[in-house]
Amino acid sequence: MPIYLWEGKNRKNKGQKGKIEAPNEGAVRAQLQRMKIAPTKIKVKPKDLFENIAFLQPGIKEHDIIIFARQFSTMIDAGLPIIQCLDILYSQQENPTFKKLIKTLKESVEGGQTLAEALKKFPKQFDTLFVNMIAAGEAGGILDVILRRLAAYLEKAAKLKSQVKSAMMYPAITLAIAILVVIVILVFVIPVFQDMFADFGKELPIPTQIVVNLSDMVKTKILYIIGGFILLVFAYKKWYGTPKGRAFMDNLFLKLPIFGILIRKVAVAKFTRTMGTMMSSGVPILDGLDIVAKTAGNTTVERAIYHVRSGITEGRTMADPLSESDVFPSMVCSMIAVGESTGALDAMLEKIADFYDDEVDTAVDNLTSAIEPLMMVFMGVLIGGLVVSMYLPVFQMAGAVGG
Repeated sequence: MPIYLWEGKNRKNKGQKGKIEAPNEGAVRAQLQRMKIAPTKIKVKPKDLFENIAFLQPGIKEHDIIIFARQFSTMIDAGLPIIQCLDILYSQQENPTFKKLIKTLKESVEGGQTLAEALKKFPKQFDTLFVNMIAAGEAGGILDVILRRLAAYLEKAAKLKSQVKSAMMYPAITLAIAILVVIVILVFVIPVFQDMFADFGKELPIPTQIVVNLSDMVKTKILYIIGGFILLVFAYKKWYGTPKGRAFMDNLFLKLPIFGILIRKVAVAKFTRTMGTMMSSGVPILDGLDIVAKTAGNTTVERAIYHVRSGITEGRTMADPLSESDVFPSMVCSMIAVGESTGALDAMLEKIADFYDDEVDTAVDNLTSAIEPLMMVFMGVLIGGLVVSMYLPVFQMAGAVGG
């Protein structure tokens, strides 16, 4: 149906404008009349020339999914049918890409599919965890509760991801600036000194000669250096895409001196939060572990979770196989064992997740505090070393004149 843009005045003679999706202009006027608005202008919204070009359309962000789940939950809780909820969500959605998705969901549900079956068609936006929890909510008649839990879970997961990104952003930006400054010095500053040293007629000190040679190499072979760097990145991605490469790097990430601690805490927080949310929503424990393993994001953590799943199928508890892995701390295993023995494992997992969310906050702060002086020292030594090496011949000349 076309979208109509309208302008009009309400009963207080105050100007208003908006848009309505309707089959024709008469339907728009009828709807405005019900809204007690006297239309002054109605026109069909011009078509977007790029609406059929996928990569030019706005993407669906995590925040959009969170709002979708929150609003959906509120309407289901108010007693509205699923199709009517999707119709309202469709009419309110500003993102054209998400709007099309909701329309497809509505058509699928109208065609007799469950909401979970309809969501399964969009794995990039709604992962296995989301679909399985919706299926459990539909089966148990608690869809509003499930959607509310999903929104809360997604909000905390997004916050966790944002914290990790912010922790990694500072050293990445600092390193990029340091590399840029060094390249500028080597390409534009060092040649000035090099021309001056050519008149000395003496052999340059070793540090100065190294910097001069490095400057020559950067100026003459910059394209080769850039090409080699791109090739190296491409080769790393290809190797990381192999099972052996990813397993090696994921294990290495967990063992890094500073970042490894943060990655491990994030893995524990994500595992306990996801598992606790699914168990409290009625997802069977074996299905939950399978989903958590697939969404772990680290092969070492994934293997540990699958080891737990195998142990449970053999009649063991969750805590025993967890304690056999090097990923989960003994405190976590002990708390899970208490949760299993008291029959409140889902609540215990949520408590562990809350605790490790705070631990991630602290780890990010500590990481930032530790990296700031290290990066300052790194930049000082790097740039200061270049400057000092270029002034060494000047110091030698001054010493010779003084002698």
